[in-house]
Amino acid sequence: MSKLFKYINLYKYAMYVALFLMIVELIVELVQPVIMAKIIDDGIVAGDMETIYIYGGWLLFITVIAFIAGISSSFFASHVSQGVGHDIRKDMFHHIQMFSAMKIQKFQTSSLLTRMTNDVSQIQGLLFGFMRIMLRAPLFIVFGIVMSFTINPSLAVILLATIPLLMIIMLTLMKKGMRLFRSVQEKLDSVNQIVRENLLAIKLVKAFHHITYENNRFSKINNRLKDQNKKALWVMEIVMPIVMLIMNLALIVLLWFGSVQLEMNGAQAGEVVAIINYATRMLASFGVFSFLLMNLTRGRASAARINEVLAESLDDEVKEIPQWHKIQGAIEFEHVSFCYPNMRKESLHDINFDIKPGEKVGILGETGSGKTTLLHLIPYLYHKTSGEIYIDKQPIEVWGNQVRLDITLVPQEGFLFSGTIKDNISWGNEQLSMEEIEQVAKEAQLDSFVQTLPAKYDTVIGQRGVNLSGGQKQRLSIARALADNPSILLLDDSTSALDATTEKHVLEAIRRRKCTTFIVSQKISSVVDADQILVLEKGTVKGQGTHEQLVQSLPLYQKMWESQRREGVLMDD
Repeated sequence: MSKLFKYINLYKYAMYVALFLMIVELIVELVQPVIMAKIIDDGIVAGDMETIYIYGGWLLFITVIAFIAGISSSFFASHVSQGVGHDIRKDMFHHIQMFSAMKIQKFQTSSLLTRMTNDVSQIQGLLFGFMRIMLRAPLFIVFGIVMSFTINPSLAVILLATIPLLMIIMLTLMKKGMRLFRSVQEKLDSVNQIVRENLLAIKLVKAFHHITYENNRFSKINNRLKDQNKKALWVMEIVMPIVMLIMNLALIVLLWFGSVQLEMNGAQAGEVVAIINYATRMLASFGVFSFLLMNLTRGRASAARINEVLAESLDDEVKEIPQWHKIQGAIEFEHVSFCYPNMRKESLHDINFDIKPGEKVGILGETGSGKTTLLHLIPYLYHKTSGEIYIDKQPIEVWGNQVRLDITLVPQEGFLFSGTIKDNISWGNEQLSMEEIEQVAKEAQLDSFVQTLPAKYDTVIGQRGVNLSGGQKQRLSIARALADNPSILLLDDSTSALDATTEKHVLEAIRRRKCTTFIVSQKISSVVDADQILVLEKGTVKGQGTHEQLVQSLPLYQKMWESQRREGVLMDD
């Protein structure tokens, strides 16, 4: 909870106003029974209408004051709770973006979504409740007892005797409830994870006819969430019946003892009514208090989950480079190795190569050989385990994530954003003119397809490009990368869905550019004219050189070359 105080501190003045107005309401609540006692004893019983009018007028006046204070307090409390929620979400989003690709895998995507939505909403509800009701309930109980003693000490003792018992019960159940509600939030993460997976892979689910299987899988985790939520709610809901039982017993004792005192002239009717009034309001306060304790347990559990994200160290922070200059494109790996967290075996081992600016580099290898991992080291998405990586003769750590200003990565599965084709192409460079957008689309062999669409470049694509084919997505992703005008272009098997002729034209357009280009591919034809080709096997470089050199010297490459020639994979020159 401590990290949340810095957010609350930004709205402290609004919070002070909300609390002050809440205290005004509290004072009115505490004074009302006293005035009612005066009206009964000095007015109704004594038959003094003037007293009734005077105290009745004061009662009406302070009630109106409490009404205005309550509305105003709600306004300021909403301002604080919504402002804090807004700031937490903003900082969490920024914080998560500063995680490295490895760090972000520590939290499931569904869990991060739950923390930024449901957990933050719990905090907002807790803050609003604290300023409006949570603080007022215990204060009324405490000062209600004090006011009761000023009216009739013998009757007030009965109220005082019930308070410690109720507090012990409530605090005990709250402690248990907090553990249960934290588990509920974790179960909710699992539900969101399954929903997300199912929606993203809905076509695959249907293709494999696994709808029943997915329904059963969802039902299991959904039932676990239901059972855990029921258990947590049962623990918290049982508080109210216990409170009602104890307080009603106290009211019965008060009524009996009050009637005895009336008969013996030990108390006046107004005093008994005032004490009963305090008792019933305390009962309501305990009811509200138990409800708010449930919100407190949920809020504390949510605060702990939010804190886990905000307390996570950042390893991808933006570095300020005093004299920034555009990267030329020289890349050097010296004895670079990389191991994924919680993995014993290195994915890359002792990688060495030296690439000059503007060179075209091909990377070949079987699935799992480390091609994509190597590519992700260049834009600082992954941090090497050992060795040195140099960009333009500077260690990559000097550049930090600023290195990405001049490096663009095109993944195999092109991710598209909601919006138009034009929006997606200019996503990395919003200053592009329409002519420039059309030019990069032509280079990516996309323009001819776009011209067939009714709205052309203003065509809205579906979520994740659901209304585009795999090849169209890849061409759009390549156009977006070219629009960024990078010094280093990384293509991670991003032409795999293109036909041979289209791929040939796309690669020719890329080769005409002066940027350093890495092309990961399964096909030798895609990299046959590269300045250098790296052949990976099980995370190590088995061979390095031009196509002609590797055909002559590396048996693994010769085998790939002959296999693809027989299968007709190679494109004609």
